[in-house]
Amino acid sequence: MTANSSAVVMAGIPATNFALYHRLRFLVGDPTALIELPEGDGVSRTLLLRDIEMERARKHARVDRVGCPADYAPESGLSGDRETATAQAVAELLRRNEIRTVTVDRSLPYIFAHHIAEVSIGVECDLEMGVLERRSKDEQEIAWLREAQQVTEDSMAMACEMVARATANAEGLLISDGAPLTSERVRAAVDIFLTERGYANPGSIVACGPAGADCHDRGSGEIHTGQPVIIDIFPTNRQTLYNGDCTRTVVHGDICDRLVEMHRVVVAAKAAAVAATRTGATGEDVHRATIGVIEGNGFAMGLPRADDPLDYCAMTHGTGHGVGLDVHEPPLLDFNGPELVRGDCLTIEPGLYSRAIGGVRVEDMVIVEDDGCDNFNQLSEGLAW
Repeated sequence: MTANSSAVVMAGIPATNFALYHRLRFLVGDPTALIELPEGDGVSRTLLLRDIEMERARKHARVDRVGCPADYAPESGLSGDRETATAQAVAELLRRNEIRTVTVDRSLPYIFAHHIAEVSIGVECDLEMGVLERRSKDEQEIAWLREAQQVTEDSMAMACEMVARATANAEGLLISDGAPLTSERVRAAVDIFLTERGYANPGSIVACGPAGADCHDRGSGEIHTGQPVIIDIFPTNRQTLYNGDCTRTVVHGDICDRLVEMHRVVVAAKAAAVAATRTGATGEDVHRATIGVIEGNGFAMGLPRADDPLDYCAMTHGTGHGVGLDVHEPPLLDFNGPELVRGDCLTIEPGLYSRAIGGVRVEDMVIVEDDGCDNFNQLSEGLAW
């Protein structure tokens, strides 16, 4: 090592620090640190973590060396607190290797920066470190996302069919298995379906009628015939941590002409956005393709104003967002959205919303390719199930 040596440090708990997990592809629930040291013309990657996890890490983590804090205890000893001890060991490892500066990412817990600075090593934060790497999904990630989306679609089909196959009483209330069908019942059925398949579900949107006019209202209470029900499901695979994300709209019974027209335009807008999605296009390009269809068919863009009539109908959000270890991550398909890169995983989810009757949203997941995109979704786009 030379007196000007520099290193890269990432640290945290991989089960919750997805930037670190993405670099390691190793899931553990204790404080962990990755140190990338210069070695020859490249770097060596050392992982520090709890001793009982070392053997598993040697088999599965994307690193060259594995150690525990005790391997790098400073002369003053290690704290009995695991996170503090890990930070102390990182600082000692860097000191022994004559490192003078380290580059860290935006997710580094401050305790690591503190102990590194305590041994007179400079800390520089690269705000973009890891961001582009997480956007451009590799083959393993694409396979995990495809699997997650397939299970998400299966749960969506179950939920939509649950609504469509219910019966309506004289008041228009849907009845299923002898009891009123509610948003809560559909949501619980989705939770059970996903739990049985190894997925965690943060709480799906099941919004009937006017509740669906607020695109993030999760919905509550009874479901009625003739009203649109927006169902948005976005679970996490418990093993890989990658997410699915799918929205469909279902209507039980007769579908009014206004809903038919809203749905037609939403599906057409989605097709236009998908056609605009490719490497080198921007998130704004894709969003403007959506806007062209929405406004070209007489609908508006933007939130309603206080003086707008109840039947004001508009798309009130961007066209979509990135998906990966987080269900919402860069890039955005919206104004000022960045240039798309090969391997971006995106949702494309135009919608139209009216406080008078509710909303319609249809959402697919795609992977950006050089000349277009690969659409994972095979599910029906229709309102009738």
